[in-house]
Parts: sequence; structure tokens; C-alpha cells
Amino acid sequence: MNPQLGGARFVSRTLGTAAATVVMLVSLVGVASADLSLPPVTVGAGIQTSFYNCDKACIYSPGTIPAGDSSVSGFALDSVRLYINGSVTDQIKIMFNTEYTGSGAGENKVGVLDAVGRFEFSDHVNIWAGRFLPPSDRANLYGPYYANDWAPFADGVADFYPSVATGRDNGVAYWGQFGILKLSAGVFDGGSLNSAVTDKSKLLYAARAQLDFWDKEGGYYLNGTYYGEKDLLALGLAAQSQDSKTTVSLDGLMEKKLPNAGVVTVEAEYMHDNGLSGLTTSKGWYGLGAYLFPQAIGIGKIQLLAKYSQKTIDSGFENDTTVAADKLKTFEFNANYIIKTFNARVGLYFLHQKDDIGNFSPHEIGLKLQLQI
Repeated sequence: MNPQLGGARFVSRTLGTAAATVVMLVSLVGVASADLSLPPVTVGAGIQTSFYNCDKACIYSPGTIPAGDSSVSGFALDSVRLYINGSVTDQIKIMFNTEYTGSGAGENKVGVLDAVGRFEFSDHVNIWAGRFLPPSDRANLYGPYYANDWAPFADGVADFYPSVATGRDNGVAYWGQFGILKLSAGVFDGGSLNSAVTDKSKLLYAARAQLDFWDKEGGYYLNGTYYGEKDLLALGLAAQSQDSKTTVSLDGLMEKKLPNAGVVTVEAEYMHDNGLSGLTTSKGWYGLGAYLFPQAIGIGKIQLLAKYSQKTIDSGFENDTTVAADKLKTFEFNANYIIKTFNARVGLYFLHQKDDIGNFSPHEIGLKLQLQI
């Protein structure tokens, strides 16, 4: 036999066997990848940062006026959030969100925002378990990133509910949508809450009912505006109770896109606290109106917004603490530039507050930027 010919045949057989092996391995890897595919996961992030100037006192920003001064200015990294969402199956999902809590005194740390196991079987049957926003008022369910204004919680009316952190609590809740009616109810751990009740070992119970007369709002969390993507007429009633102390709120949102004439938004809420969140009873209300101009200027649209609130705190004595009667009035004005709804917006805000105790009237002005991906 010609040794060169035999060697050529050997090399040919070897290469053929190797090629077949590679094809087989690639096929097996493809099958394995199809069978062992990772569940879909989405990752996002959000940031809010601002410049502020406070006169007499800072109302919403983290600034502090030094002793002997009457004002302060500064830059703040208000919040940084990381969003992670994944699906175990079509009905079982995980939500994990973190937040850097800003650059104010005692802050500068990262904490768990949401950590939720979501069992979402249908419009009617959904169970959430872990740390998340309990059933409460609309303002708590949209939070600072999905609020219409830049200082949604400055008035002590919106989101006046106890929480572990950032409106959240640890527990379990049911929610479902039945036509125009959305219901939610849950039980939460009261031991770590910042509530005003004496016995924190008691559980906290929460419930909310909402009617969507026009377009429906899908999902459990809400928005303060949809910038014209929905026509809304929604009315919500919420309550929380721990150790016989309660907070009840009634909120409403109307938003209408006018033909070639922009978007009009009206939001309002009434709140009554019977010692759950404060040492004594209190009540308050706010009204908000906003108009988004239809014409684009550059890459965005101009929005003007105004909000006014009043809160009355009753006098009393509880837990060796004397609480004086007080009335707090808060006015907010925004001039906003909406680039891509909640993913890119910037705005100038003005806050003025009058506290009856000492006839104290501070004001604050700031420029805020929000970006999300």
C-alpha cells in the first residue's frame, strides 16, 4: 500500500469523524439550550437629582440651614433605583428593586425597596408576598417616580400611612380587577412599622377599592398621570388599621386628552387619621391641577402644575407626649419639561408652607431631573 495514500485516507476519515462529532455536539447544545433556557429577566434603573434653595427651612429637599443663617443652597442626589423583574412561569414572577436613599443627613445607603413573589393567575386572582406597597392611597401607590408633581409628600396628607421604608411593608396581599372595580386587601407585619400605635406586635390590615369609570389602570401599582396616554376618571377608597387605630383616605384622579389642545389633569384626596400614623387625630385634603401643552418644543412638551393642601392636627396627650393643635398649609407650583414621560423629565418647583405654630412660613425652590431606563 502506498503509505502516502493510506495516510490521506486516515486523515480524511479522521476529519470526517471530527466534523460529524462537532455537528452532533452543536445539535445537542441547541437542544439543551432550548430545554434549559433561562427565564426572561428585565433590568432597569432610575435616578432623581436636584438643585435646591431653602429660605427659613427646607420643606422637601435634604438641606439643613446652619445655625445663624436664614437660607441654604445645595445639590442633592435624591434617589437612585435599580429594578429587576423576572418570570419563573407565566403566572409566577419575581420583582426586586433597590434604592439608594439620597445624600441627606443619615442617608447615603442602599436598601431593599421591593422584594415580591408575584402569583398572577388572572385579572381576578393575584397574590403578592414579600415587601411592597400595601393597599393605601393613590399617592403611596405611585411614589415619587410616578407622581405628577416633584414634592408629592411635602404636605403631610398624601401617603400619610405607616411603613417600614419608602411606603413599603412586609406582608401578603390579594388584588383583582372586576370590570370597572379593582380590589386589594392584605395583612402586614406591624412590628417594624413607624406607626404611632402602642402595641406594635399587632398586625396591620389594609384594603383599597377603586372604580375606573373611563380607561382601566392595569396592574397593582398606579400613576399620578399618564400624560394623555389614558383618559381617566378614577375614584379610590383606602383604609389601614392596627390595634384599633385607623387611617382612611378618599382619592380621585381625572385626566383627559383634549383634541389638539393638550392634556388636563385634576387630582384630589381627603385623609383622616385616627392615631395610626400620628399621636393624635388629624385630617387633611389636597387638590392638584395640571395642563400639558400639545405643542412640542424641541424634544419635549411644557407642563404647568399647581397643588394646594391643608392639614389640621388635633391637640392631645399620648405616651407622655403633648401634641399641640396645628394647621399646615402647603402650596406647590411646577413648570416641567416632559421629554419621555417618566423616563426623561426635568422641572422647576416652588414650595411655600405656612405652619400655624409660631406663624412659620418657609419656602423652597428647586430644579429636578429624573431619568429611567
